[in-house]
Amino acid sequence: MLRPTEVVTGKNTLFSYLNANEPKPTQDGTRLKYSSSLIIPKSDIITKGKIEAAIKAAYEEGQSKLKGNGKTVPPLSSLKTPLRDGDTDRPNDPVYANSWFMNANSDKKPKAWDANGNEIIDSSELYSGIYGKAVVNFYAYNTHGSKGIACGFEGLQKLRDGEHLGGANITADIFSEGNDDDDDSFLQ
Repeated sequence: MLRPTEVVTGKNTLFSYLNANEPKPTQDGTRLKYSSSLIIPKSDIITKGKIEAAIKAAYEEGQSKLKGNGKTVPPLSSLKTPLRDGDTDRPNDPVYANSWFMNANSDKKPKAWDANGNEIIDSSELYSGIYGKAVVNFYAYNTHGSKGIACGFEGLQKLRDGEHLGGANITADIFSEGNDDDDDSFLQ
């Protein structure tokens, strides 16, 4: 049963910058995190509504943390929240076109399942470009004067493969293409 701050995204969520196999250093290099940019089509209004409700629940649940040493809790509209508009925030990246996105992370390795509900053991199955559902949890934070709602990455269900995003996507065939002129005489 999901808590009010948890969401399972729709089945067409695209996983970009997916680090579900090994944690990567945070930007400041102080910790290792598992993470993903979750790209949600704007046509998935159900998932967007669930995310907005969970952000509000995290805001309500985190009132004392958000207040901190201040006298009042800042309004939700003034806080940093994880849901962003791909057309506005990433206008030159076609992967984010006509989509919402949010960055989710975790100190713990997210659970991963395939379309049949079997745990994914083969790490090569989890790469930037897969489609599926994500389980995320929203929570309030108040760190070094920065306040807002963050998105925790709890798990994913891979439903289908997609085009690899970023990095090289090559096969062994590339080594035989156009290399008929190679001079192998030095090997003799």
